[in-house]
Amino acid sequence: MTNKEQYPIRPYARLLTMLGDQLIKNERIALVELIKNAYDADSPWVKVSFNGFDENLKNTPELESKIIIEDAGEGMTLGTITKHWLNPATPDKKRRKAENEKTSRGRVIQGEKGIGRFAILKLGRKIKIITRAKDEDEEHVINYDFSIYDDEFLSENGNHKDIFLDEISITVESRAPKQIVEKSISFGNDQITRLSHGTIIEISDLKGKWSTKKTEEVYRDITRLEPIFSEMDIDSGLKIKEKEFEVKMHADARHLTYDADYKDELKALIENNCVLNIENGFFDDKKKCFSFTINGVKHELSLFDPSISSSVFKSRFGNAAKVLNEREIECGPFRFGFYIFDLNKDADKRYELGDKQKKILKQHRVYLYRDGIRVYPYGEAEDDWLRIDILRGTKSAGGYLSNDQIFGYVNITQKDNPNLKDKTNREGLIEEGDATEDLIVLLQTILVYIRKGPYARYRLELKDKNEQKNAQDILKNAQVDKEFYELKKATKDNKKVHDLAIKAEKLYHTERDYLKRRAETTEDLAGVGLSVETASHDIMAIMERCMMQIDSLIKTAMHSKLNKDNLLEDMQSLRGMLSFIEAQLKDIQLLFRSTKKRRKNIKVKDVIEKVERIYTRLLTKENIEFEINVIGSPLVAKTTDAVLLQLFLNLFDNSVYWLQQVSSTDKKIQITLDGDSGELIFSDNGPGIEHDDIPYIFEPFYSGKGEDGRGLGLYIARQLLERNGFSINLAELNSEKILSGVNFVVSFVGEDK
Repeated sequence: MTNKEQYPIRPYARLLTMLGDQLIKNERIALVELIKNAYDADSPWVKVSFNGFDENLKNTPELESKIIIEDAGEGMTLGTITKHWLNPATPDKKRRKAENEKTSRGRVIQGEKGIGRFAILKLGRKIKIITRAKDEDEEHVINYDFSIYDDEFLSENGNHKDIFLDEISITVESRAPKQIVEKSISFGNDQITRLSHGTIIEISDLKGKWSTKKTEEVYRDITRLEPIFSEMDIDSGLKIKEKEFEVKMHADARHLTYDADYKDELKALIENNCVLNIENGFFDDKKKCFSFTINGVKHELSLFDPSISSSVFKSRFGNAAKVLNEREIECGPFRFGFYIFDLNKDADKRYELGDKQKKILKQHRVYLYRDGIRVYPYGEAEDDWLRIDILRGTKSAGGYLSNDQIFGYVNITQKDNPNLKDKTNREGLIEEGDATEDLIVLLQTILVYIRKGPYARYRLELKDKNEQKNAQDILKNAQVDKEFYELKKATKDNKKVHDLAIKAEKLYHTERDYLKRRAETTEDLAGVGLSVETASHDIMAIMERCMMQIDSLIKTAMHSKLNKDNLLEDMQSLRGMLSFIEAQLKDIQLLFRSTKKRRKNIKVKDVIEKVERIYTRLLTKENIEFEINVIGSPLVAKTTDAVLLQLFLNLFDNSVYWLQQVSSTDKKIQITLDGDSGELIFSDNGPGIEHDDIPYIFEPFYSGKGEDGRGLGLYIARQLLERNGFSINLAELNSEKILSGVNFVVSFVGEDK
């Protein structure tokens, strides 16, 4: 016989500790939660008082220290207290948020879980709440006294017992108004009239230790509760009104204020020292497109734009954002703004930062605001919610802007971003599903785009201005040689000094030639490394197949007799694979420095065909058509195999990479060889090179690929060609352009041709 019964869920009282003391990280967040409750209650102000603290704002039982949070919000009726306030996880706010209900002041409700009130338990054991609703003749006093229980609600008055939540009773007294009445109160340095409605929360028997440092941190949190600058958009052009919601701190009668000028200082930094102002930023999740201005110039960036090439983006959304053909952006639209600074010692004089300015900047990161109210802890100096420090440490420090040089904000709304939800512990956004991860990756993506494009161009221009240009001018004009000539001329009557000048000139030329050879060797080795990397993928794949086939033969030999026909077939297969490896390694050997000195007349088409073999697998995989078009006589270059091999490996590598970023099925690389003019044109129908990138593509360490590129391929190719009297440039004339994408013109017309 079976007996079926239903039993109620009856939580222990220690659930209160989990909802308050253990769930919320610290007293600062607890205070912010109570202030947010006042915001949701439509209060125009909140007064936080630390009463009964010593001169260093330390609390002791002897001083009967109290924290008092007072507002002029809607207040609570007795029905609200009994039906909502005393019931954990009340659905009231959740329902109102779901209906997009706003307060009479037009505020969007922040809370929704119905447990923020238990933040009080993080602060103290004794709580008195005095509240009065609008148009009510009574105020209600709620008394919590948890001092008779231990911190875990496992004992009462020192006696261990099982204490259930429904055994905890709260005293509620309704009385004629005494405290919440219309009267004048101090608020900051002013006197204001408090109205006859609102709430006062008095917390005593405090749990944590307080100090000047902690109250300063609370002040900092309070001043950053709303957007730091009122001109930051919340949504659709809505702006924060000045003094719509003010919070002031007091220590007894004394007004507390810290770093009162930091907003002005930060604003001055942005106006005077900011390298890049990214403003009016908006991500349209339907169009899958960013729009923003950089230093006032409008930009648009589609997620399908090939210039979006960061590994974090491709890992999330695939090459050419192919994943987004199958699903929507879960986070929804958002607004943003970033201010980028240069912390390098060689920063442009216009943007130089002093130690004090750097310290101010490092206290602010990228803040997240929902309907004008901050989502904690995003924006804290120690918080890395965009994982920038992680990416710089695990991928490429040079591929990402550092946290310390970025100040910014991201604005979301409850209406447009319902999938971005706060964690119950108030430590940021819930990370389940795709919404939060989509938001983070999209923000990482736009920051990588800024780093590899506008910021990289600024740094290259600065380098040219400060260093490179001067060095090139000296070499171009033979300035040092001219100075030696003048020195020898001036000292011809003084044999001793004249001889020293001649000796110094010889030593200078010897050292210069040595350094030049070292630079060339370094470039050669870098070129070999970049080139070998491509070929090594195929070699390793074939080697792995060889090893698997050999292992299979060994197992067969150990457990059974070998079939002659099968053995012959396997051996022929192995020989074919090893022949491929041999051919690949022979081509790679041409890159080694020992072969680079033997210059000879080489048919360029032969080298191109060798490189095509290296890329055959990848060209097939990506459905890239390859074509060689010969005009006139065969194109011959007097150089080494290594120079041509590295040139074409780099050109192929770049074209294949960018063709991978486009979703088109019609992908093509075409090389046109013209022996009569001594030139070739290497072209593809990929996305081409962005106009802003064109002046920098042959500069070392500048790459349009973001952290996927090293910025050395084209630089080394040009260096190798110039050593042989040859050249490589982008096609400028339409008559030189073969396909719609990139078109490089390589000229082999030189002194040694």
